[in-house]
Amino acid sequence: MNPSTARSAAVEVWKLGAGALEDRVATEEPLEIRLDGHPVAVTLRTPGDDEELAAGFALTEGLVASPGEIARIVVVNDVPPSARGNVVDVQLVPGTNGTAAARQSRLNHRPSFITSACGVCGRGTIDAVARRAAPLRAGPAMAASCISGFPDRLRQTQAVFAETGGLHAAGLFDLDGRLLAAREDVGRHNAVDKIVGLGAIRQELPYANRALLVSGRTGFEIVLKAWMAGIPIVASVSAPSHLAIQLAEEADMTLIGFVRGSSFTVYHGGDRVTNT
Repeated sequence: MNPSTARSAAVEVWKLGAGALEDRVATEEPLEIRLDGHPVAVTLRTPGDDEELAAGFALTEGLVASPGEIARIVVVNDVPPSARGNVVDVQLVPGTNGTAAARQSRLNHRPSFITSACGVCGRGTIDAVARRAAPLRAGPAMAASCISGFPDRLRQTQAVFAETGGLHAAGLFDLDGRLLAAREDVGRHNAVDKIVGLGAIRQELPYANRALLVSGRTGFEIVLKAWMAGIPIVASVSAPSHLAIQLAEEADMTLIGFVRGSSFTVYHGGDRVTNT
């Protein structure tokens, strides 16, 4: 398979008690994201849903102010063969996002490389990022029993994780606990960007009546991206960081951790959770 589309790859391994055999591992490939032809970042991701990833990245990282500024997202093929399928260009509606000089000034301050473990690496204080996000609306409420069912529903869609055991996932749910969309990636923040980018492309943002579940821990960058998308409820199967809790408080976002079985922990915004 083309490395820009394969989500898993075969490798030879040695396993205790079984000897030599073939296994499959998650694919990790660099994706160069451009804004109107200007390179802004290279992120390590699992190939697939790259247009959604680029749209979500542009929106949650503040490169565009709204989905309406994005005219189209194209895969760039005028690159060396080794990079084909790994370069996308977010093309803007003419006249948006300020003057060309102002836009270029913003791009000059972007990080040039982002790993699959890092979302807003090197970003400054909460105040610096919070200024870009609109306040979350009060409500809506969601039943605790619906939230408890998030991990099982998301796991059923994680085909590549089932094959490799090496991917994170993000799932978007409605208030009745139905899974609306799921995306996998080697990076939690990439999976969230794909979910946000899907909403941007479909013109469904803000996700004011939606909840987000992420695998693994909830870091600062996950809460920020969810806030930028207008998501009022963010849950994870593991713990949030201290800075993530601080940002959730600033956003008045419901932040939930350790969603396992019938139990979970609410770190902020318990008014959006009903005991049913």
